[in-house]
Amino acid sequence: MKPTDHPTVAHGKLGILMMSLGTPDAPTYGAVRKYLAEFLSDPRVVETPRLIWLPILHGPILTFRSGKSAKAYAKIWDTERNESPLRTYARSQAEKLQAAFGDAAEVEWAFRYGTPSTKDGLTRLREKGCDRILLFALYPQYSATTTATAYEKAFDVMRDMRWMPSVRTVPAYFDTLEYPSALAASVRDSLSELDWEPEKILASYHSIPRAYWDKGDPYPCHCFKTSRLLNDALDLPEGKLVTSFQSRVGPTEWVQPYTDKTVEQMARDGIKKLAVLAPAFSQDCLETLEEINMELRETFLENGGTHFHYIPCLNDTEQGMWVLESVARNELKGWLG
Repeated sequence: MKPTDHPTVAHGKLGILMMSLGTPDAPTYGAVRKYLAEFLSDPRVVETPRLIWLPILHGPILTFRSGKSAKAYAKIWDTERNESPLRTYARSQAEKLQAAFGDAAEVEWAFRYGTPSTKDGLTRLREKGCDRILLFALYPQYSATTTATAYEKAFDVMRDMRWMPSVRTVPAYFDTLEYPSALAASVRDSLSELDWEPEKILASYHSIPRAYWDKGDPYPCHCFKTSRLLNDALDLPEGKLVTSFQSRVGPTEWVQPYTDKTVEQMARDGIKKLAVLAPAFSQDCLETLEEINMELRETFLENGGTHFHYIPCLNDTEQGMWVLESVARNELKGWLG
């Protein structure tokens, strides 16, 4: 028996922390600047030496980019909930995964940048008595700029914990049985709503600087393989599915082919009907809803295209949750009874 004066300490539970990139708290200059300052000061995101990069970041970049990004966020902002779609989907994914696991695990969600923070999520799980935690970074393909920095932040937080939990991390899951199958199903379902057939389907992935790939980041390889698996699952004719990379910034060479240039050339070459999906994103966000469904649509139509369709991310759909639950259960083997 415990001594009568033994402190009450919650323990013995299993936890899952769903980790996404993050979002500003509001579509305003100040909120976006705060978010970008945290994001772009991460040395895994921008590898330029700090003494060179930080003065540039806190000078011209944050000064000018914050206002431009705030206007972009305002285009997709959910005014009824007063939050970005990414926050809505991140919360819903965690709630649905909690319902799927029931009492077997505690599920929380957090952002690498912004609120709720990684520290917030881990603190909530420890307060609930979770001494075994699965860190689940919601990136199907691995990159040091996404997956690695998410887990690194969690380890930084745990360094200051008095009772550090046992931890597992979810690896890239683009080549699991479930992910390409769910992705293909979402493509079929979305295209079935159209009264026209796309001539090309474009899989657009967030890019990284070419130098990162040269140094060994496997992300582009994971993206190209994702497209091959998706192409096989859809059984498409050769050449119908095209892979490209979006969201490059600055004069540095990024992984190619570039999405905007690819779409512009497609339209000029006579492609009239195009469908686009973003297989690197688990939740619809600024890069999908504004950059693809607004800016890229405009680029295609201005250059001669006539029909453009954006295929949403898996988000919190039944197909998307099947993937997340399957991946989590696989990584919890031996822990989950």
